[in-house]
Amino acid sequence: MSSEEFEKLHEMYRSLYEELKLMPDKAQKSHGEERKRLVRTFDERHGEAEEVLQGMEEELRGAPPSYRNSMSTKLRMYRRDLGKLQRDMKNSAPGFGSSYNTVPGNHGIYSSQNQHSTHLQSQRALLLQGTDALNNASQSIERSQRIAAETEQIGTDIIEELGEQREQLDRSRNRLANTGENLSRSRKILRAMSRRLVTNKLLLGIIILMELAILGAVIYLKFFRK
Repeated sequence: MSSEEFEKLHEMYRSLYEELKLMPDKAQKSHGEERKRLVRTFDERHGEAEEVLQGMEEELRGAPPSYRNSMSTKLRMYRRDLGKLQRDMKNSAPGFGSSYNTVPGNHGIYSSQNQHSTHLQSQRALLLQGTDALNNASQSIERSQRIAAETEQIGTDIIEELGEQREQLDRSRNRLANTGENLSRSRKILRAMSRRLVTNKLLLGIIILMELAILGAVIYLKFFRK
């Protein structure tokens, strides 16, 4: 059930009823063609009101039980009001009903009026169906727009997440590059230290050899050369 559609039908019925309830008094005060016109208009509006009530009943079929029961009571009251207005119109306009069919020159007026009323009711039903189709199409469009908006939001979130991941990868690459540079400097330092160590060992060996040579020379000069 579409509560919005039911409210629209309810407003349409109230508008028709407000128009109908003024017609019996107008018909009682009018004469001739003016009265005939009021009778025809009343018949048309009465048929439209019945059609609207039928549409409201169809909308109520899918309503929750508590709401459906209360509104069904209200619809029965609306039909009773329409019946009372129809009786008031018969009392106010003697030509409203079977008497018009017996008056010379008016034979077939109500037949044509009924045909016209039936045509209006058919058009009314088509209009209601078109309104339902339009509402369904509007709801479908709204759902499609909502899905498109959600999809766009998801795409935006994915793009932002990919951007963040790219930034993280860039930072990781920079850290790796810095680490590589640090390793290169460390290798250079180690090679330099290794060369210094070898050089120091050679110098130390030379110094030891020189000290041994000096010591041998001193011993030779002191003990063996006389």
